[in-house]
Amino acid sequence: MFQYTCLNPISEVGLKEFGEGYARTENAEDADAILVRSAKMHDMELPEKLAAVARAGAGVNNIPLELCAEHGIVVFNTPGANANGVKELVLAGMLLASRDIVGGVEWVKSQEDNPDVGKLAEKQKKQFAGCEISGKKLGIIGLGAIGQLVANAATHLGMDVYGYDPYLSVDAAWNLSRSIHHIQDVNDIYRECDYITIHVPLLDSTRGMISREAIGMMKEGVVLLNFARDVLVDEDALVEALKSGKVKKYVTDFANPTVAGVPGTLITPHLGASTEEAEDNCAVMAVKELRDYLENGNIKNSVNYPNCDMGRCTAPGRIAINHRNIVNMISQFTKVIGEAGINISDLTNKSKENYAYSLIDLEEPATEDVIRALEAIDGVLKVRVVK
Repeated sequence: MFQYTCLNPISEVGLKEFGEGYARTENAEDADAILVRSAKMHDMELPEKLAAVARAGAGVNNIPLELCAEHGIVVFNTPGANANGVKELVLAGMLLASRDIVGGVEWVKSQEDNPDVGKLAEKQKKQFAGCEISGKKLGIIGLGAIGQLVANAATHLGMDVYGYDPYLSVDAAWNLSRSIHHIQDVNDIYRECDYITIHVPLLDSTRGMISREAIGMMKEGVVLLNFARDVLVDEDALVEALKSGKVKKYVTDFANPTVAGVPGTLITPHLGASTEEAEDNCAVMAVKELRDYLENGNIKNSVNYPNCDMGRCTAPGRIAINHRNIVNMISQFTKVIGEAGINISDLTNKSKENYAYSLIDLEEPATEDVIRALEAIDGVLKVRVVK
């Protein structure tokens, strides 16, 4: 019986995917797996029994990835599960930035006691006039799960779409409309596009990528949308650009003191994945990832360990070893197992930066002595009997 705990409310649609063989516990010390959304785990003492953490969402800033890796705890996220919800909000952001819908709505509210509001509206509507997005150039930086959905949807709205992604995957390329212009130099996006939307992960190389220099290259009156991470943008430089009119509107999902209340900003309170469907999708994916790992030892969508898949566990014995990515580990594993007189029927080893993962199928179950001997090898972080 596996036990799991939830550090945040998790969709029941997803939790139902656990089924038989799983029980929920409120005590993290007893949990084999943790499901989390926004709860901060950095100050949490990691239980010795804990095998995996699944983030029902994409961002993992609230999880101590390195510490988990050192404890042999695999951390999963759910890339793409909330992509449609974010895509729809990005499209809404473009429309709100193009037409002063918010201003118009607020004006009507201010006239609630005016019996002539209908007639007055005809006179006042000019101050809320805007432009259409059809025929405008949209630049998309990052063509992952969200970026590609935005790109395809924008083409159907009549936009001329330019996409930049130096790490574009084959699957993403197949999913993109053939009418999208693939750009090799991101500076061309800055120089040519009327709307620019960012969909890249937060890395050292992307932090502050929308810099003062990048903003300086943009067209006068550009609309910038940021539904990825606020720190991707130099917001001090952005505020100056809003005041000068260089940037017409800044639409973002990240409220902070730098931009909150600044004229020309449209800021939502982190609503990108806040849809019932997205929460269900994230929970379902997270639970499926945990089940495949706990039951079969397979890893998919981990952020601190490599992906590894040996399919459904049908061997008499399977063991999973989380270890450091150093030389001579596999030979030590096979030596321990061979000296115990157990034959290996299949073996997979994958690595990711400083950490590695080995799945080994045995023709008979591993003994306690074998497990202890494997755990004693320098560089081994966790050994788990899958079957």
